[in-house]
Amino acid sequence: QVQLVESGGGLVQAGGSLRLSCAASGRTFSGYTMGWFRQAPGKERAFVTSISRSGGTTYYADSVKGRFSISRDNAKNTVYLQMNSLKPEDTAVYYCAADANSRGYYWRPYEYAYWGQGTQVTVSS
Repeated sequence: QVQLVESGGGLVQAGGSLRLSCAASGRTFSGYTMGWFRQAPGKERAFVTSISRSGGTTYYADSVKGRFSISRDNAKNTVYLQMNSLKPEDTAVYYCAADANSRGYYWRPYEYAYWGQGTQVTVSS
């Protein structure tokens, strides 16, 4: 089992940047595909980005391509989400998640067995 704790959320103006972190504890972090999802009020949880166990492969939702960047440091058991050029529509609770099976369905929330508690990101216009 793995425990995940997100940090780094907050309030930022449109065009600004934030860096989210997700610290993992428990079983071997490098054995998990890691993902970031977000959920805005009244909407379903949506895929944002994911990164493979080695960090060599990343995927992004079309809405964040070119603005967001995911990375991981397996030595520090941490995954990061760098968010640039933020827009009001990026406002949501952001969750990190861990997938032990790595079957390749990285965009599906139910592929991820472990979730953090979420961190609020609010982008003002």
